[in-house]
Amino acid sequence: MCGVIAMLFCSDTSLGKRARILELRRRLRHRGPDWSGLFHHDNFYLAHERLAIVDPASGDQPLYNEDKDIVVAVNGEIYNHESLKASMKRPHKYHTQSDCEVIAHLYEDIGEEVVQLLDGMFSFVLLDTRDNSFIAARDPIGITPLYLGWGIDGSVWFASEMKALKDDCERFEIFPPGHIYSSKAGGLRRWYNPPWFSEAIPSAPYDGKVLREAFEKAVIKRLMTDVPFGVLLSGGLDSSLVAAVASRHLSDTKAAKQWGSQLHSFCVGLKGSPDLKAAREVADYIGTLHYEFTFDVQEGLDSLCDVIYHIETYDVTTIRASTPMFLMARKIKALGVKMVLSGEGSDEIFGGYLYFHKAPNKEELHQETCRKIKALHLYDCLRANKATSAWGLEARVPFLDKDFINVAMNIDPAEKMVRPKDGRIEKWILRKAFDVEENPYLPKHILYRQKEQFSDGVGYSWIDGLKAHAEKHVSDQMMKNAKYVYPYNIPSTKEAYYYRMLFEKCFPQESARLTVPGGPSVACSTAAAIAWDEAWSKNPDPSGRAASGVHLAAYESSLPESTANGISQREEISTERHKVIKAIPDGVQVMS
Repeated sequence: MCGVIAMLFCSDTSLGKRARILELRRRLRHRGPDWSGLFHHDNFYLAHERLAIVDPASGDQPLYNEDKDIVVAVNGEIYNHESLKASMKRPHKYHTQSDCEVIAHLYEDIGEEVVQLLDGMFSFVLLDTRDNSFIAARDPIGITPLYLGWGIDGSVWFASEMKALKDDCERFEIFPPGHIYSSKAGGLRRWYNPPWFSEAIPSAPYDGKVLREAFEKAVIKRLMTDVPFGVLLSGGLDSSLVAAVASRHLSDTKAAKQWGSQLHSFCVGLKGSPDLKAAREVADYIGTLHYEFTFDVQEGLDSLCDVIYHIETYDVTTIRASTPMFLMARKIKALGVKMVLSGEGSDEIFGGYLYFHKAPNKEELHQETCRKIKALHLYDCLRANKATSAWGLEARVPFLDKDFINVAMNIDPAEKMVRPKDGRIEKWILRKAFDVEENPYLPKHILYRQKEQFSDGVGYSWIDGLKAHAEKHVSDQMMKNAKYVYPYNIPSTKEAYYYRMLFEKCFPQESARLTVPGGPSVACSTAAAIAWDEAWSKNPDPSGRAASGVHLAAYESSLPESTANGISQREEISTERHKVIKAIPDGVQVMS
């Protein structure tokens, strides 16, 4: 992952402007600590901070075509670069082994349609010095961040994080995923238009083998690396499947020859958290070299200012989950690891959040999954990318593979419905696809472990600690006047108000606050899904525990540990839950 800054149509070509670009570039050095690059031509500047993952020796940016009249600065990875090279109309001479250099040569052949052929996560700015035209583009889902801004002098700016734009742009905004900005056309247009984007209801039958193979391909292509790497393993379904598939196929990759065939896995949590226990069991089962990182609530609270500065949001859910990930990323980087696989995206695709238990029909379930995928760049993608990039670590997300999404979102959504009477819990079709008797990927009870949101799974006291901390810093009088102090996205809780105060200290600009989405949410739902349950409107908390009556583990943790007869309610529920788990081999049993 890298940091990109581009300023185009600048009216000032003086040495002072170059110095300013260098100063702004330093704001993104955490994203790319390995090398820095700068290209200047007429009124155009392209600056780059590199995190070297593929071709560390010679892949410095910006990158060029043969004649060096097409220049590109890229943040991301192009997984199909070898096949693209082989399919070009004419042979090209490459200056590096970087997977991203292919963009410059492909643009020389076919122009702006280059974006249609790229398979990967990317945001890039390309300058064609032959006519001083330029384009900027972002990957379909928005896995890598990109912002677009305008200077009062008529300049156009692009940057991987808004901290590089906030002081020089009169206005800036999020560059939308799946779009391209063309100077020739004079603005943005959407280039990514898959069938699911229209939210039309698909009808393809469910085929577990097809789904499983599509996911395995998505994981395998993301093992493309020339540096040490690993996998984030929480012990939940999604990260466990990523780890199991990666571990199974690692020995067949170039990376195994360089770094060994044993996968490294990493987990974070408060002492005794659900994730630490489950992750350790998965790691033992699939044979990874496993690392556990713990933090306490105070350490998390102490890092909130840094987290909000790097994540660039005041969204409650995102900050809750970003903090432990931010702390873990620093520990991972200290081990010499530069890339990790992660499990983001599965819940959005398969309706995995606990509130999907209340989806009234397949049409509303499908529309909600479409809305969730479209908004991923504002939440989980933003968290996963920026929490890791804060320490020069790259996160890759196999569930958000373009081909895999097309397969999964083409399945009749009736198959994704939670149906307790039929023994179907959330993400049943994904679980069933990997439920194979011969050479199983995961133990049954892990394969059917109920959903834990990351901010819950690291330890339930984490969220309670955040709320208590906010209570000390935000008074009732402050909340009374919240609508006047913060009229946009009015904070509805003291926790939200506290995050907003920290955010505004870093990013006081109106454009900055407008980049953060708003609206009520329960257990990570969109505002539209709150209508599925009347009680949710009274408890709009983004924690998974807010889906009352759905998650047993969270309910257990709220019960007393002992009673007069010596058997606690917590023990009784736990016993019943383990009975369900033991019954799984004969069929999927509901865990709620």
